[in-house]
Amino acid sequence: MTNPIAPLLLAMLAAGSASASTAAQSQEPLSVSVTDTSEPETSEMTRGPDIEGIISGRGEDKIRVTATDGTSTIVAFNETTQIKAKGGFLGLGRSKLTADSLMNGLPVTIKTLQSGGSLLASQIELKNNDLKTANMIRNGTAEGFAAQTAATGALRSRVADIGEYNVKGTTNVNFDTGKAILSAQAQNDLCATATTAEGMKNALLLVVGYTDSTGNSEYNQRLSEKRAARVVNYLQQNCGWKPYRMLTPTGMSESQPLADNDTVEGRAQNRRVEVSILVSKGLDGL
Repeated sequence: MTNPIAPLLLAMLAAGSASASTAAQSQEPLSVSVTDTSEPETSEMTRGPDIEGIISGRGEDKIRVTATDGTSTIVAFNETTQIKAKGGFLGLGRSKLTADSLMNGLPVTIKTLQSGGSLLASQIELKNNDLKTANMIRNGTAEGFAAQTAATGALRSRVADIGEYNVKGTTNVNFDTGKAILSAQAQNDLCATATTAEGMKNALLLVVGYTDSTGNSEYNQRLSEKRAARVVNYLQQNCGWKPYRMLTPTGMSESQPLADNDTVEGRAQNRRVEVSILVSKGLDGL
């Protein structure tokens, strides 16, 4: 499994699935049991570990961050925490920015302070593009996606609020230029993902296809949808994943690149399909 990027981001649920409908009926925020709710003074804390992963749960003053290996860490934040985005800083002290910035599905890198077994975020770093996309999906607007209006609109019509679900893991499978053929490695990774999701109660799979910047917008849109459909077919026909637990696939063309499209290596990373494992927060024991 690789680090998710499109945070959709990525964390989304398609409408129309009977299983998804049931899951969406019960929603509740991240709740963390602690024996001592008092926070030590920052000056009394020592440097803690750096945490990297995606936000998979969020409470009023805590977030759960899940790493690519599936391990989760609870990190507190307060008015001293800085949220750093590429291009500028967002102050966490304002409640609106707190709610808008720390959304489920966003990849983050966190610097922490430590006291006993508790971690406090001194800095939370994310990408402006990820935050912008998550905000647009949540707010139901395609502003800023002029080149991808059709794709974004289709995605919004298929998914529910990003904040209602936990992202348990994301797998990227890659493709050759202009192709939608699964490699042997991709096939193995997809079945491994299905096996992991099968072990999670109420898990659903969300499949989103992408391209690099080669080709025009119309061609890339069709190609991204074809790649997503190929992955869905393989998961169902070869990995035994049940259709009713599969969310409607979508293609997002060349939006949300993982790497620079100006390099061969970067384009290779961007030619991908992301398969995210989602579980409703209400059914995930949070």
